[in-house]
Amino acid sequence: MNLRICITLISALLCSLNNAIMHAQSPAITPPGSGSVTSTAVVAPPARDHFHIYLLMGQSNMVGRDRRSLTSQVDNPHVLSLNHDNQWVVAREPITYDTQKAVGQGPGIPFAAEMLKTMLKADPAAAIGLVPCAVGGTPLSRWVKGADLYEACIARAKIAAQSGTIAGALWHQGEADTDDAELANTYEKRLTQMFRDLRTGVGQPNLPIVVGQLGPFLDPVKYPYLKQVHAALENIPTDLLHVAYADSAGLTDRGDQLHFDAASQITFGTRYAAAMLKAQAK
Repeated sequence: MNLRICITLISALLCSLNNAIMHAQSPAITPPGSGSVTSTAVVAPPARDHFHIYLLMGQSNMVGRDRRSLTSQVDNPHVLSLNHDNQWVVAREPITYDTQKAVGQGPGIPFAAEMLKTMLKADPAAAIGLVPCAVGGTPLSRWVKGADLYEACIARAKIAAQSGTIAGALWHQGEADTDDAELANTYEKRLTQMFRDLRTGVGQPNLPIVVGQLGPFLDPVKYPYLKQVHAALENIPTDLLHVAYADSAGLTDRGDQLHFDAASQITFGTRYAAAMLKAQAK
């Protein structure tokens, strides 16, 4: 073998080795559609007595669509999330895997941070686990017992419950049910039954649940049965015990008259937390 070929082979080998090292040191990127989710290192959850787990359910406003706050995040080791592979990682937006659109700031992490302010006073080792289950653009019909998103949520909840206690659920959905009179007029009845089934499914008959109101910026012309769904969400706490309501009054959209902007999602998260504490105290 001549010298030139040897040099070429050695150079190719060194280049390949360098690329492998660089790949191992770089964070993994999983592309969900037009967005991307940066994987953080898998971590061991705390002892189960200290680990309080919350399900994040609904459609795009539970996922979050505004990405403008993502570069200013500060990780909190007391807030974990169950990733797409059902492994616990330190929670970092975007925490939801959504194959349809770019994902951004949701209410989940701000909710957890606010809850911890109370929890850590009683238990310095307390931690919260978030289980993202929401999928953008989905109607309630996909969340009822037997439907795909309900069953997927129950499956993830059972996996999460191996590490701690399912302490509650957050629900933000309804936009997809505002364009049909029958769907809107039966929304309250259907959602109430789904919550009953959810409690049975996770083995928590008094599971605390918070429902979030739809955005005040939604166009009533585009969503003709908005009032009915608004009223249904507000009434749910009168239908079931240990259910509370998070108001969206004064919150703003990201410019599309559909999705909350990042600042509003952070505020909404704190409202969800205040409501959750009420639901847990009932």
